[in-house]
Amino acid sequence: MMTVAAARQLRDGSTCFVGIGLPSTAANLARATHAPNLVLIYESGCLGAKPDRLPLSIGDGILADTADAVVSVPEVFNYWLQPGRIDVGFLGAAQLDRYGNINTTVIGGDYADPTVRLPGAGGAPEIAASCGEVVVAVRQSLRTFIERVDFVTSVGYGSGPGDRERLGLRGGGPRVVITDLGVLEADPATCELTLTRLHPGVTVEQARAATGWDLAVAQHLTTGEPPTAHELTVLRALEATKKGAAR
Repeated sequence: MMTVAAARQLRDGSTCFVGIGLPSTAANLARATHAPNLVLIYESGCLGAKPDRLPLSIGDGILADTADAVVSVPEVFNYWLQPGRIDVGFLGAAQLDRYGNINTTVIGGDYADPTVRLPGAGGAPEIAASCGEVVVAVRQSLRTFIERVDFVTSVGYGSGPGDRERLGLRGGGPRVVITDLGVLEADPATCELTLTRLHPGVTVEQARAATGWDLAVAQHLTTGEPPTAHELTVLRALEATKKGAAR
């Protein structure tokens, strides 16, 4: 459900900054179904990649082999990402708060002496700052959805309306958060993440129980459409390519 819901967020003809894992699977699913003209941009410098299997990393040769162009990593960031030339960016999170701020750096304590030190930022801060919009994909739990992140690795909406503008961030911020329970969207007025759609079989009570703040729920809450037979067929075929590549 997470992968299919993420794929459905991608519009045909748009440009998408893609990471490995669920974002890459979702982007390639979208390109193989409803968005054949989706332009995939990978951090390694591959522009317009058209892999016929799921890449194992951003350095997988299939990306360069099928790309429209291969440029340097500094050019990807300095020319394509930071000036706002990329429509959609995908991000994950170790922690996420009600304003879409993301932590992938440290858990607990302080930066110098944390309880857990995470992989860190990578290109995520620039993606969060500069893409036209950001889609976050993360499993929903009390450990992940917390009142205030321990460290702001990637800025969402800061403390609320006006913070992105005050910080000079070019992009639109985290428009959608897709979880294993449903879909949250940033409220246009408050910037607070609001539950707007549940996955089939999930209840509001389950979503609230997995959230570390008083979760806002849309007045017209909907239930998402389950994956179609075609989406499942394509997704399973893509997933099967990972096993083939591993051999």
